[in-house]
Amino acid sequence: MFVCLNKEVSSSVLVKMSETPSTSFSMIHPTSSEGQVPCPRHMSVTHPVVAKRISFYKSGDPQFGGVRVVVNPRSFKTFDALLDSLSGKVPLPFGVRNISTPRGRHSITCLEQLEDGESYLCSHRRKVQPVDLDKARRRPRPWHSSRALSLHAQRSPAAATGTLRAPRKLVVFRNGEPQSRRVVLLGRRVTQSFEAFLQHLTEVLQCCVTKLYSTDGRKLPSLQAVILSSGAVVAAGREPFKPGNYDVQKNLLPARLPGISHRVYPKGNRWSESRKSGNWKVSIITSDLPNAGTSSQIYIILYGQRRSSAPIYLYGTDGARFENGHEDIFTITVGDIGTLFKVRIGHTNSGVSPSWHCKQIQLWNMNSGKKFYIPVQRWLARDKEDGEICREFPVLNKGQPTLPVTVYEVHVATGELWNSGTVANVYISIYGKRGDTGSRQLFRLKSSNSFLRGQTDTFSLEAVHLGDLYKIVIGHDGLGPGNGWFLEDVVIKDPTTNHEYFFFCHRWLDQGEDDGKIVRELYARDNSIISARQKLELNRKEMWAAESWKFMKGNTLQFYNRLTQGFVRLHPDGTVDAVGEKTDKYGVFDVIFNKGNICIFQSHEVRHLSLALDNGFVTGMASGGPSTELRVLYQPNHRALLESTLVSGHTVIFDSHGKVAGESTTGYANLSKEFVVFVKGVFLNNAVVLLATSLSQALCLQPDGSCTGVGNQSEKSYWKVHKISAGICMFESVKNARMYLRIKDGQCDGTGTGDIDCHFKIKKNLENASISLESTISPGLFVGLQSDGQARPVIYTKNGNVFFYPQVIKFGRKNPMGVSATLSQEEENTQESKNQQEIRPESGVGSSLLSSPAKEIRPSQSNETLLSEDEWKVLVLTGNTGTQANVTLWVYGDKGTTGPISLSKDISEQLFLPKQEDNFQVEIRNIGEIYKIRIGHDGTSKQPEWSLQRVTMQHMKSKRTLDFAANAWLSRIQADGDVVCELPVIKEGQAVFPLVRYHVDVHTGQLKQAETESEVFLCLYGERGDSGLRLLCKSNMPVKFQRGQIDTFQIEAVSLGKLQKVLLRCEASDRSQYWYCDKVIVRESGIGSESIFLCERWLPFMSQGIIHSEIELYRQEMQINRQPKIQEEVNEGDWKVTVVTGDLENAGTTATVYLYVYGEARCSGPIILGSGRHQLFNPNSADIFKINLKDIGEIFKIRIGHDNSGKDPRWYLEEIRLQNIDMCELFCLTVDSWIAENENGDRWKEMPIMRKNKTSLPVVIYEIYIYTGKKPGAETESNVFINLIGSRGDSGNRSLHQSKNNKVKFQRGQVDIFSIGAVSLGKLKKVLINHNGTGPGNGWFLESIVVKSEEKDGSQEVLFPCNRWLDEYQDDGRTERELLADSHSSAVGET
Repeated sequence: MFVCLNKEVSSSVLVKMSETPSTSFSMIHPTSSEGQVPCPRHMSVTHPVVAKRISFYKSGDPQFGGVRVVVNPRSFKTFDALLDSLSGKVPLPFGVRNISTPRGRHSITCLEQLEDGESYLCSHRRKVQPVDLDKARRRPRPWHSSRALSLHAQRSPAAATGTLRAPRKLVVFRNGEPQSRRVVLLGRRVTQSFEAFLQHLTEVLQCCVTKLYSTDGRKLPSLQAVILSSGAVVAAGREPFKPGNYDVQKNLLPARLPGISHRVYPKGNRWSESRKSGNWKVSIITSDLPNAGTSSQIYIILYGQRRSSAPIYLYGTDGARFENGHEDIFTITVGDIGTLFKVRIGHTNSGVSPSWHCKQIQLWNMNSGKKFYIPVQRWLARDKEDGEICREFPVLNKGQPTLPVTVYEVHVATGELWNSGTVANVYISIYGKRGDTGSRQLFRLKSSNSFLRGQTDTFSLEAVHLGDLYKIVIGHDGLGPGNGWFLEDVVIKDPTTNHEYFFFCHRWLDQGEDDGKIVRELYARDNSIISARQKLELNRKEMWAAESWKFMKGNTLQFYNRLTQGFVRLHPDGTVDAVGEKTDKYGVFDVIFNKGNICIFQSHEVRHLSLALDNGFVTGMASGGPSTELRVLYQPNHRALLESTLVSGHTVIFDSHGKVAGESTTGYANLSKEFVVFVKGVFLNNAVVLLATSLSQALCLQPDGSCTGVGNQSEKSYWKVHKISAGICMFESVKNARMYLRIKDGQCDGTGTGDIDCHFKIKKNLENASISLESTISPGLFVGLQSDGQARPVIYTKNGNVFFYPQVIKFGRKNPMGVSATLSQEEENTQESKNQQEIRPESGVGSSLLSSPAKEIRPSQSNETLLSEDEWKVLVLTGNTGTQANVTLWVYGDKGTTGPISLSKDISEQLFLPKQEDNFQVEIRNIGEIYKIRIGHDGTSKQPEWSLQRVTMQHMKSKRTLDFAANAWLSRIQADGDVVCELPVIKEGQAVFPLVRYHVDVHTGQLKQAETESEVFLCLYGERGDSGLRLLCKSNMPVKFQRGQIDTFQIEAVSLGKLQKVLLRCEASDRSQYWYCDKVIVRESGIGSESIFLCERWLPFMSQGIIHSEIELYRQEMQINRQPKIQEEVNEGDWKVTVVTGDLENAGTTATVYLYVYGEARCSGPIILGSGRHQLFNPNSADIFKINLKDIGEIFKIRIGHDNSGKDPRWYLEEIRLQNIDMCELFCLTVDSWIAENENGDRWKEMPIMRKNKTSLPVVIYEIYIYTGKKPGAETESNVFINLIGSRGDSGNRSLHQSKNNKVKFQRGQVDIFSIGAVSLGKLKKVLINHNGTGPGNGWFLESIVVKSEEKDGSQEVLFPCNRWLDEYQDDGRTERELLADSHSSAVGET
């Protein structure tokens, strides 16, 4: 068994350690990028950085010079976002859809796999053609070139982090050559950008500089990191960092410690004195404990009263150092540091065995003769003691007190914003009157879950006592996929003085947020109480900014009180209480006056009265009086106080019975003055809303179609409401028209088209005025947020991940009774134009995006004044038959492709008329010498047929003309059935490449139902580009794509050279139209050879939960040396799940299958394995999935089931197997049972995990007695669900489908008995019960629930009293209840 040795990742940012630009006493503890032993499982080790600079080249095209992209985790949140961005830069016919290593051996599937400074190939799909990168990169070396800095470097404005107020000196060493150094000035000219600075160093050092390191080996990824460095950097090319004694003392003046008087040196002998007094002999003894020696690199820093030394690496010339029981002696030169008072020693945590146990250190000042002895006897190891790899020790000087060693307590609070946590390595440097700690990683030996959203982490930091603390510098290295961090505050406790220091931040440390800095310098606040008040006041201001929209004049409000569980009412007699129902007409108020946070709330029903505070008591008074003016004070919990403007401190107060109370009322235990404020009419039809996820974030549609809760609260996050029925709405993106929020196939995104999967039931939360969005097609699944803010379907919880706080940007309107909620097209257009006028702070809100990546088309103008190098005129001559279809153009050059370009104008009816020549002006950029075009139409409109005679392209500036003779008939029903044609460039009367007719044989498989009626498309790829995606229309067979049939088609295209691959696409609307393709054979007219492309699979197909309708097929000869299946990388916690469907008739299912895995630490949550509608879970088949169960602990049970969707959801499950890929642990769980509501009333099966030498938990049948109340209307026709929760987990949300004793369930005064099977839950603690509100009588009065069960250890009978309505229009309006077990319930024989 191999073991991968973890190494502390080298920090990529240097925290600012000094107030002077010279080398100061504080250095970040060194780490190294070298010395790590690669894990045998992986062929390479990836070291991500804050911003990775990567070159991308085009597959198979050495003429394409490549594009350089800065990949930042904030600018590219997903891998798909990077692919979309590259699609606009790398000319590929269908955009960039695959990235691989230069030789094409390994595909890149996530951002973390990309390495800084490396090169990759882009292709449309999976297979790539290698490229000679040396040829593609062939450019003169920058230090041999006389050209100026790049335009990018010249034009890019100086970043905030890189702008220097005054030139500063920086010592630059060559990598591995400490004796070779240059001093450069960091002026404005060379710090325009990081790339410009590297180019400047390249010219200064006369060698290629692509990377910078600190002198202790950490990579500096940005100009900000250089400026915050210690005044010296190491310049390297593509080679790794080479350690050395990079001494900066000869070039930089010494800095003084804070609080220490600065000594003036005589000019004549300053350097000689420095050298005389700076020679030291250092003796270090390694302990003789087992494995006490180290493979790591040891460094030492000496701290004196004048200054400190730089980190000095202790190297020898005679082989290994720091072995068990050995003494190593070194001579070092540090200059004049003054009286020595402490020493810091550490190592880089590199090599095979980095742990080190140091026994003692002896120091001898060779000039003064003073000797110092330091007993150490400590481990410096990540896996020993406290995990520290550097330690500080005080030095004893006669006549001076010895400073104590102090263990500081560091409390770091991460903010509550979504995605505010970080996986990066966090470093801190603490400054006091007696120096600093140096940069230390905040590391805990037994925990890997630091810096999570809303979490406060506590760390211990050992250092020689610093005296009074005055500032900290804190930052992170930017490593990992989610490296941005929102830091709330830091509190440091000094146990020596028992004093606490508070450092307030409340800002992002993120290159993509705020000011882009990932390092903050924070100063201590004098009083923690004052700091807490300032923090609270800031929170209140932010809360008011988020909630103030509710109090705009004209809004209608309701005030809910949590204590009384009722709404504030103002009666006609002027009395006020807080026990109103949601529908009470006296509980509604209009805002008739608003000035800042001062408002008047007039009764909507009793219009002559408003809420008022009179002598400390709330009452109703005539509107407009001073007593009716109330100040709204928001609390951090989303609740508001209503305070008198006349008497500060007098607020609206009620007791627990909803009666008015005053400020003079004795005691506050049963009083409440906080209200949740609701606005009426938020989700009316055509309203525009913002769904806030925090005080500054909102649910936002991303460019790749995904949704995230970390969007800015701007027009990009606006949603248009389409009301379907009472309480059910759709949400359409305002910025991206016709893109709807949806939950489908286990995904939550914004790519819906307005179907039923875009319908959401709005559930209001009375606790905080938030709402939750439940899918109507998948009841129980809500729009939720992961910790990184990404949206996904989740089961309802109260932890806030399903809470959205609506803000109305524009109110909608009510529909008349009987009128559809959907506007007519004319109304829609009118309403959209109004939205654009009323909503936008910027232009463009409400406008739809183009669905195709068409370039800008402008009608030809006679009065052009400026002509660009990219401007072309396109003239299209139509023959005898015109068309009204949409015409599209692609242009191919030797350096790239542009298109599709839509050839259209404002009046499309006047285009492409018979015998007419139409002209267009287009923009074509960076494609090189043009060699062919492709032109065609989409076959729409009443006249889709088109006779194309000629196309002419004229360069607007040079007047150069390209002629393309067509004489083609583009029609689905005539000629060869193609509506696209390719035309080569004609030079000297000859085509540069000939037109070729390709014969394509498509073999449909012999499998049952292999045939299809769906449209099939094909694209050929060769050495000279592609044919474009063509519809396979005219076959030699009367009916296409029949089982076992060979269909032959013809595709005419400009010669592609040697064929490399084909792309197949099948758009099937449902499962019955899926198609099984065996292979594709392509022959070129006049050439005897043929190209074979094996498929042997269904289209569409599902992979990792995503449906793919297209596939790339490669020539058979190219696959001979390719393994049939590439071994996927195994991550910690990966399991293989095999689901075996039985061999019975109709054993398969059309439903979506879910899996829950329960471990000792937590439950995995719902894992969507896939849908039977996509060729999964067929009879007598085994489907294999890979899931990740990291950190859930030892698993003890699973639950598998489905959502009962599709035409035939019944499912016979034979067996399920779980295999831990990493540990080779296998569990086989036999089921042999139907999972169907019409079989046993349950769609779920629970099974315990059977382990050797360990008793598994039993499966228990729980009998559930449901007592419906006797109140009028207590019965319900809704579907009821229950979840039993005990000491060993829960049963999951189960449908109470079939009553054992009654044909009609849940009738007034009736007892219904149900049973569910579940792995033993232990002692029952509570139940969650709810209904979905369907049916004409959906309200329900539940009296109580009794649950009975029997096990070997005894029996249980537990009562759960309720006596509440589950009704949107009764009680508190909730349709779900959490019921706790009655304390007097019986439990017999429990252990």
